[in-house]
Amino acid sequence: MKTVLMVAEKPSLAQSIAKILSRGNMSSRKGLNGACSVHEYTGSFSGQTARFKMTSVCGHVMTLDFTGKYNHWDRVDPAELFSKAPTEKKEANPKLSMVKFLQVEGRGCDCIVLWLDCDKEGENICFEVLDAVLPVMNKPRGTEKTVFRARFSSITDTDICNAMGRLGEPDHNEALSVDARQELDLRIGCAFTRFQTKYFQGKYGNLDSSLISFGPCQTPTLGFCVERHDKIQSFKPELYWVLQAKISSDKDTSVLLDWDRVRVFDREIAQMFLNITRMEKEAKVEGTSRKEKAKQRPLALNTVEMLRVASSSLGMGPQHAMQIAERLYTQGYISYPRTETTHYPENFDLKGSLKQQANHPYWAQTVKQLLADGVNRPRKGHDAGDHPPITPMRSATEAELGGDAWRLYEYITRHFIATVSYDCKYLQNTISFQIGTERFTCSGKMLTSSGFTEIMPWQSIPPEESLPSCQKGDTFVLSEVKMLEKQTSPPDYLTEAELITLMEKHGIGTDASIPVHINNICQRNYVTVENGRRLRPTNLGIVLVHGYYKIDAELVLPTIRSAVEKQLSLIALGKADYHQVLEHTLNIFKRKFHYFVDSIAGMDELMEVSFSPLAATGKPLSRCGKCHRFMKYIQAKPSRLHCSHCDETYTLPQNGTIKLYKELRCPLDDFELVLWSSGSRGKSYPLCPYCYNHPPFRDMKKGMGCNECTHPSCQHSLSMLGIGQCVECESGVLVLDPTSGPKWKMACNKCSVVVHFFENAHRVRVSADTCEACEAALVDVDFNKAKSPLPGDETQHTGCVFCDPVFQELVELKHAAPCHPMHRSGPGKRQGRGRARGRRPAGRLNPRRPKDKMAALAAYFV
Repeated sequence: MKTVLMVAEKPSLAQSIAKILSRGNMSSRKGLNGACSVHEYTGSFSGQTARFKMTSVCGHVMTLDFTGKYNHWDRVDPAELFSKAPTEKKEANPKLSMVKFLQVEGRGCDCIVLWLDCDKEGENICFEVLDAVLPVMNKPRGTEKTVFRARFSSITDTDICNAMGRLGEPDHNEALSVDARQELDLRIGCAFTRFQTKYFQGKYGNLDSSLISFGPCQTPTLGFCVERHDKIQSFKPELYWVLQAKISSDKDTSVLLDWDRVRVFDREIAQMFLNITRMEKEAKVEGTSRKEKAKQRPLALNTVEMLRVASSSLGMGPQHAMQIAERLYTQGYISYPRTETTHYPENFDLKGSLKQQANHPYWAQTVKQLLADGVNRPRKGHDAGDHPPITPMRSATEAELGGDAWRLYEYITRHFIATVSYDCKYLQNTISFQIGTERFTCSGKMLTSSGFTEIMPWQSIPPEESLPSCQKGDTFVLSEVKMLEKQTSPPDYLTEAELITLMEKHGIGTDASIPVHINNICQRNYVTVENGRRLRPTNLGIVLVHGYYKIDAELVLPTIRSAVEKQLSLIALGKADYHQVLEHTLNIFKRKFHYFVDSIAGMDELMEVSFSPLAATGKPLSRCGKCHRFMKYIQAKPSRLHCSHCDETYTLPQNGTIKLYKELRCPLDDFELVLWSSGSRGKSYPLCPYCYNHPPFRDMKKGMGCNECTHPSCQHSLSMLGIGQCVECESGVLVLDPTSGPKWKMACNKCSVVVHFFENAHRVRVSADTCEACEAALVDVDFNKAKSPLPGDETQHTGCVFCDPVFQELVELKHAAPCHPMHRSGPGKRQGRGRARGRRPAGRLNPRRPKDKMAALAAYFV
């Protein structure tokens, strides 16, 4: 019996597909990485009985990065990144051990079916999976086919079963186009980013951005925002004048008339027209017209339109909206949310999708009426040849989804129903008047058939005052004519929706990457999101774009990236060679980079106007060990210390607070120590600014504090304050925080584990002795007499935190709370934010011994 391995892109997707194909008759177990499950069942494959194993990855298995020294900013000239620097594929998330997991599950399998998302990124992940699995699978017999690709657009029984019935092959060309984009973005982005970050952060102290990044798509995206800002700043309002006439249709009502000339920009001419019309007493009807017009139903929904509406109408950022849409898709509520198509294929079951909504409490009546009258064929849109438009796949309620997920689902469903509804029809009534030599008109709309606006009421024709009944030659009393002075107004800042439109128009990014680029310019502090989700560029964003224009406008204009995207599309279609496109594009940007470096003074001149030099920034904090003058603490990102006398800058740990540490000095270099803290619920440790940047010992790396320093006798070092190996991570050591009293704690010097113990103790010290059972350092504790937990009114006790029965009930494990929302735990990491995980039960475990590692971990997280 053959064994068939099937791999989906996400764990939830794998479970849904397996449930459909096995008809619920499957067994499930956790994979070795703990993040992915394996669902097993028996079924039919190629006419034979087969054993199926359905599992998943968690997005990309591999990521592209530079090798060895080329990842170190200080060791490599950024120009080398264009050609000399070799790249390699590394595991995207090493903690998941995804390659090992796939190899364990793929070993001994005869065939593999790839259920990755059906876009270019999905094709790329297909080959990442194959690279891991094919070497351990059973070898094919002769020309037997062993690799299959399933293509689907929704998680429904019909679509999944149809995909299983018509398996194809993964597209190597589409995967290559993704590889090309990854390498281009890595080499170009890293080279420019490293150079301009080091150059400007070494000169200015208030840039307030930890990374001065450049991206081939990100920078043109910022360029659109700054271009609009420049138009606003350079706008000069201009006065103009408008005539407004009012007629009386009967005793109680009056009608305003619009001037056919609309406006004039010369006051004297406007006054002349006013004088002419004021001489008249009546307005004569020159003609009437009545036309039947229609407001067209919307085109079927694609990704870009969904993101536009989510931002402009639902108040959701594009990336947030995309994440919600992907979750709705994996849960089976909507079809695949990444599509450029706005045209339904001829064989699409519109009626079936509509019937799913026939009993929904909000739109059941509209849907039933449509089904009774006959579904209207949607408008013919653009067929990009990828996926059908975004469509609801099953009915859902607000209680079922809740929050933003419901709001996005509701819009998608209403939009779909609108596409198969009828156009909105109305009558356009217009009356033309003659007042002296000037013509005026008034118009109004009268709804005749609501059509699709019944399900999309925000698109409906607003009710208007009815026009007076009249015919040509009738006259009305002219009750008032006046001249209004107005002025032209500047455009407003770009909204996210408008920016998405511009990016799509100029070919910047793809439907999947557009939200990422917009999110990047927000995170880099290049733009801020204001009311109405309008994007206002910051000083830094403005100066960068103006600098690019000054040096090389093509770095920020959308033209060159649009041309690159076209070349990548040709690779995907098999019409362009991967290596030639890569080499040609990198050569262009390499020359641009060298010119940019040679001309950086042009951008620097703009920087000088907007930002302050390092020496003039920050507040005095700690003394330099070289000149013994005060160094200034620069709090703006990235936080650092600067000695203006020595002209030296020292980087510091980010995303926390820095303060002077008791005016104590490092015994190695005489620099005053500072204390970094992530907050009362987090961890803190002292550090020497010089040692942090220039490791004093071979076994230390740049960026290590005193809690990782191996100095044998310094009172702040790991050697003196280290207690025992961390019970969660492999390489961390739990180190006493000597500043934490009276709420004493020790924290891992590698991960976020924090252990609280001995609250209200007067003093806690790390002993030179070690525990005989687990080799952890003993601690000497001096308790408050009134609150001592020790028996017999004792106040002093020495013992092992892990093994001593007196201490065990006083130990509580937590996870340090992140100081900034952007630094919360990502996928695969524990999400603890300071909540207690339970007290450690009694037991004599040795957290330093690998064989006891899992037992220690289990003991802490009961």
